[in-house]
Amino acid sequence: MSQLKEKAKIMSADDMRRALARLAHEILERNQGADNLMLVGIRRRGIPLAKRLAQAIQSIEGVQVPVGELDITLYRDDLSALGPNPIVHQTIIPKRVDDAIIVLVDDVVYTGRTVRAALDALFDLGRPRAVQLCVLIDRGHRELPIRPDFTGKNVPTSKKEVIEVHVEEIDGEDAVYIMEKVD
Repeated sequence: MSQLKEKAKIMSADDMRRALARLAHEILERNQGADNLMLVGIRRRGIPLAKRLAQAIQSIEGVQVPVGELDITLYRDDLSALGPNPIVHQTIIPKRVDDAIIVLVDDVVYTGRTVRAALDALFDLGRPRAVQLCVLIDRGHRELPIRPDFTGKNVPTSKKEVIEVHVEEIDGEDAVYIMEKVD
């Protein structure tokens, strides 16, 4: 199995804060405010990013946007690769998704398979009016026809590189790194 070594730090905590503030403004502009909006973070790092976006939206609009947590474990197309007993976490959606404008939030979009699984999980809960995708990093290499509506930073990568997003709530720091696979 390959190991990873740090190649470059591409976002600092301040860079992430500024990107999330910009993304909050873009979400509000596209949706003409926060009415009927719900942010849904894809487990794991999408959840703290969704909560931060909700805080930014509240500071801009004075409106508290509901934030949900989506576990896509059972919807993954590589479920068998996770082992015989994958750990499934709770999905928490604070209000009905029917007719809501859902903004799915994730840290990195790569092949698009995570987003496909998230869409399947979300539509099992109801029929939203619209679903939009917000990611901190788009690294390219899509295998499915999925494109983010809101992107913090586009980072062209090679297939030997990995993007690691660190968030304070999980990793003890806010930063984004490009890591390189070492054989």
